[in-house]
Amino acid sequence: MKKFQPKLGQVDFTNARFAPVINCVVKYKDKILIVQRSGNLNFYPNFWNGISGFLDDKKTLKQKIESEIKEELGIAKKDIISIKLGNIFHQEEKKYKKTWIAHPILVEVKTDKIKLDWEAQNYCWIKFSEIKKFKLLPGFDKVLREIKK
Repeated sequence: MKKFQPKLGQVDFTNARFAPVINCVVKYKDKILIVQRSGNLNFYPNFWNGISGFLDDKKTLKQKIESEIKEELGIAKKDIISIKLGNIFHQEEKKYKKTWIAHPILVEVKTDKIKLDWEAQNYCWIKFSEIKKFKLLPGFDKVLREIKK
């Protein structure tokens, strides 16, 4: 299992009670991207989700979104059409003794060509109506509702 090592200036939320996170729903034309999280991750291994990450450094929200999309999917900033923030909400998780401060994000992109990094083991471009077929990360259904508003 890959152990998280914070970079200089980065906060380690691994054992924190509250953790701010982004959860990006990447949209290309009429489909959204979901990724199956790696079995090696600390939180929710093998669940399907959007592109997520901790808000753990001094980057702006836009910079963090752009860097997560680049890092996890290989999609460059120039290929992002728009970024829209949904309503922020708290997601309690007893299993991890944590409250996620979830920032739902809709990211529209110009390409469906991606290259996954180590955090995901699989991906699918799907229509919103197909989402119920997947074992979703708890709270991802609420992320989807928030970005559709």
